[in-house]
Amino acid sequence: MHATLSGAERARLLAGEHHDPHALLGAHPAPGGTLVRVLRPLARRVAVRGTELTPEGDGLFSAILPPEQAGDRCPVVTWSDGSRSRGHDPYRFLPALGDVDLHLLAEGRHERLWEALGARPMTHQGVAGTRFTVWAPNARGVRVVGDFNGWDGTGFPMRSLGSTGVWELFVPGVAAGTRYKYDICRADGTHALHADPLALAAECPPATASVVHHSTYEWGDAEWMARRAERPPHAAPMSVYELHLPSWRPGLGYRQLAEELPPYIRDLGFTHVELMPPAEHPFGGSWGYQITGYYAPTARLGPPDDFKYLVDALHRAGIGVLMDWVPAHFPKDEWALIRFDGTPCYEHPDPRRAEHPDWGTLEFDYGRPEVRNFLVANAVFWCEEYHIDGLRVDAVASMLYLDYSRAEGQWTPNADGGRENWDAVAFLQEMNATVYRRCPGVVTVAEESTAWDGVTRATDHGGLGFGFKWNMGWMHDSLTYMSKEPVHRGWHHGDMTFSMVYAYSENYLLPISHDEVVHGKRALVSKMPGDWWQQRANLRAYLAFMWSHPGKQLLFMGQEFAQGAEWSETDGPQWWVLDPTYAAAGDHAGVQRLVRHLNTRYRATPALWERDTEPSGFSWVEADAATDNVLAFLRFAANGTPLLAVSNFSPVVRHAYRLGVPPVAKRWREALNTDATEYGGSGITTPTPVRTTPTPSHGHPTSLPLTLPPLTTVWLRPTT
Repeated sequence: MHATLSGAERARLLAGEHHDPHALLGAHPAPGGTLVRVLRPLARRVAVRGTELTPEGDGLFSAILPPEQAGDRCPVVTWSDGSRSRGHDPYRFLPALGDVDLHLLAEGRHERLWEALGARPMTHQGVAGTRFTVWAPNARGVRVVGDFNGWDGTGFPMRSLGSTGVWELFVPGVAAGTRYKYDICRADGTHALHADPLALAAECPPATASVVHHSTYEWGDAEWMARRAERPPHAAPMSVYELHLPSWRPGLGYRQLAEELPPYIRDLGFTHVELMPPAEHPFGGSWGYQITGYYAPTARLGPPDDFKYLVDALHRAGIGVLMDWVPAHFPKDEWALIRFDGTPCYEHPDPRRAEHPDWGTLEFDYGRPEVRNFLVANAVFWCEEYHIDGLRVDAVASMLYLDYSRAEGQWTPNADGGRENWDAVAFLQEMNATVYRRCPGVVTVAEESTAWDGVTRATDHGGLGFGFKWNMGWMHDSLTYMSKEPVHRGWHHGDMTFSMVYAYSENYLLPISHDEVVHGKRALVSKMPGDWWQQRANLRAYLAFMWSHPGKQLLFMGQEFAQGAEWSETDGPQWWVLDPTYAAAGDHAGVQRLVRHLNTRYRATPALWERDTEPSGFSWVEADAATDNVLAFLRFAANGTPLLAVSNFSPVVRHAYRLGVPPVAKRWREALNTDATEYGGSGITTPTPVRTTPTPSHGHPTSLPLTLPPLTTVWLRPTT
């Protein structure tokens, strides 16, 4: 005879509310030998080393084994259907999480959090299985459910690891590919199933289970990874092609995209791609911006190692990979992060701080160390595990301001009485500092639309620490100008020159992103005034102006060949307009050819990128010709070699248009002319090389008399 469980302990264990199931289950010293107790719901009989255990009811079986039966105690279970199984008992194992991990978790400083939390296949105490660990600090109990237990967690309660809020269980025999969730007993005694916040893989939506994952991928980009930090990105060429992977070529998975995307990007000459959020998200219409699986690439396009294959293929083609990262908010799907342990866990406890007013989502509690750790480690995760070269951080402005999109009375000031969210500021500083310290060559980019001071200033100087900031002001102003009929542009001339007033206050990237070609905003070419010829001419001139303006460039897919329709995540780019059988295919191919030449000539012209962040790398030649719709400026390489960029945003030819240039050469040659016939233009040009004359102009002792084609940007460089 031996003692059975007390009523209270038994009830807590069976209800999934016990904080230490290992104290009740498994093997424990007892008078006369070792008490062995197992919990096997639906079992008919259980035996250990030939000794049949006594049923205690509700799936509990126990017996005291004499000392001579010490050793391997793998229960042999006879199930209710008569089948038998034998396996290691989860409750015979010591914790599979070390003291250092627990210390870092408690401090909120575990920079490789995905190695401590989540489902990790491993060999523990000589047995193969999977360690499950999850942070749920206010749960009364946690159980793991999945394919391995018929989605009934009664027999798989997890233990609490002290004050860390972490629950752990090593389950023998569970391997990669197993689906699972956590059954969390909340403070009120109710239960909820949640996907694993640290899952490395997930089921393909609309299914919502997490998947045990173990990567076997062998990278082939060692040369890329070793060299990517050789030159600071601010002093290097960077032109970015933004795309939505599921719709770039609808129906293709990661492996198929790896065959088609790198050669296309390489042919166009872009230095980087930017992937709209690749992390798992339940609603495809969110384009990935409402994430539930922060540590899992979306399963829509294949398993995680296939995503690695795609990144690897891009690197081997010499193309950097940026990804959109979304720490600003998360969706309210009840099986995901919301009230994860029955209380506000990842979200802020104050409903006014938690609710995001624009998107029907929740904001993270950036002041909670464990939440900040979850996000900082996630940034590191993508860079270290998936070799991502840069993170474009979405919606930074919504994080920085407590009153963002909130009316009076809907927000509370900070401790200083202001509107700044200092918790979010501290988080962004920690994220940037950590990424730059751990991941040489990685760059972070902020989508920040306000005048917050120091977005790209170093954290040790009080800045947020980003590498670049999206220049939303330039985007808005320049598109406003371009949308006007040329006869009206003179009244909006300042929209094209104002960006240079603040151009060196931050390190900027010029974005024509997906946000500008959806929701009734029209495709880029369709924003332009005039007939089809004028629209394309305006677009070509605008793109060349953009490529020559200080700052890096970003262009969204489909705009490189002037598709006329807004982007749709279901249809993707209008590739058919390039089909030779389409009447206007040549028009679209001409714009595509221009983008290719913009990139190749940009990369070959250090004046356009070497001194992007230095005021001395830029000089206006003509900034005030509002009635002419003309802009002209010089860009300078580190060795002083200039490039002259001239834009004529009027539909008339301007003959003998004199522009002053420095006396560095007697002749200048066209490097690019967007009116060239190969791009779909009229072919008007200044015969080159054009000789300088000693006529002073625009503050220079010499000048060039140029013919400016209509709706055209021309680049010229000195020649011998």
